Amino acid sequence: MAIDNYTYKQTAGETGGPLLFVFHGTGADENQFLSIGRHLAPDATIVAPRGDVSEFGAARYFRRTGEGVYDMADLARATEKMLAFVEAHRAEIKPSSVLGLGYSNGANILASAIFAQPGLFDAAVLMHPLIPFEPKVEGTLADTRILMTAGRHDPICPAPQTQRLESDFGRHGAIVETIWHDGGHEVRPVEMEAAQRFLASSGARQSDDR
Repeated sequence: MAIDNYTYKQTAGETGGPLLFVFHGTGADENQFLSIGRHLAPDATIVAPRGDVSEFGAARYFRRTGEGVYDMADLARATEKMLAFVEAHRAEIKPSSVLGLGYSNGANILASAIFAQPGLFDAAVLMHPLIPFEPKVEGTLADTRILMTAGRHDPICPAPQTQRLESDFGRHGAIVETIWHDGGHEVRPVEMEAAQRFLASSGARQSDDR
């Protein structure tokens, strides 16, 4: 069943509240953002899937052939698998809104899912994403809210790539905000603070709208 497409952990939230998917970075696992997700979105049900690809023992959501060079066939496979996983959990839980948070490789699979199926996620936090290709969107991302966070000196996700992704989201109708810090690929407190504010407003707004 698609609901078991990945090894995952889940913590219950309020009945009828938001559903928050959290996606780890390369080399981490489903525990990386599980407790952080509860702190950021106290009312949400949290689902944390573990990437099903091993890169020299490091868990990832899709394969790559080098730094910043993606195996596009495997990304397509992983995106379809993740979409089915998210849809299955949404159907079972029937949340007020579907939210996402991902870091690095986790942000990349989340971004790919958002582009592939507009409307599946109501809002998402993408921490240090890298999409080094022209995304294709079937439909519109209108009303989808995106918070991107990035380091101005990130050697893995260069600032121009972040700015291009911001433009890609905006071009397809998404409401985008980007928070920068002066560091590199590390997650800093300013990002977590912004994510908490963003998720609180996103969950509350969608609950009011539905």
